[in-house]
Amino acid sequence: MKLELERIEEPFVFKVENEAGWSCQIDASEAIGGKQKGMRPMELLAASLAGCASIDITRILTKKRIPTSQFSISIEAKRSDSLPSPFEWIILNIHLDETIDQEVVKQVVELTLNKYCSVAASLKKSITIRYTINDKSL
Repeated sequence: MKLELERIEEPFVFKVENEAGWSCQIDASEAIGGKQKGMRPMELLAASLAGCASIDITRILTKKRIPTSQFSISIEAKRSDSLPSPFEWIILNIHLDETIDQEVVKQVVELTLNKYCSVAASLKKSITIRYTINDKSL
């Protein structure tokens, strides 16, 4: 994997681009001079976890021949108050068709977070990752 990051506006507006040409804009918080012109790095990290989990969950459901007409994840996260302010925990609030057997969904999510999701594997040694399904803790 190769990515290129360049500053496109002072003081903290950056663009990162992957080898395929897709890009994302990054900015710092307003508290330190950011201009609200991009996502903050920690937001991208939490979003990466949700994105990775989403791909794996929907792939597994598709392989099980369980269609999903609705799928989304809301992310909640808590950062430490001390510097460097790492995440203490991230909660993925997974929303999908309520007609799907919730026990099957739970098994798929557990399999995703504990075996397949590379981002979860990279983070879970230092960050607690929890989830809900359709606003229910399981």
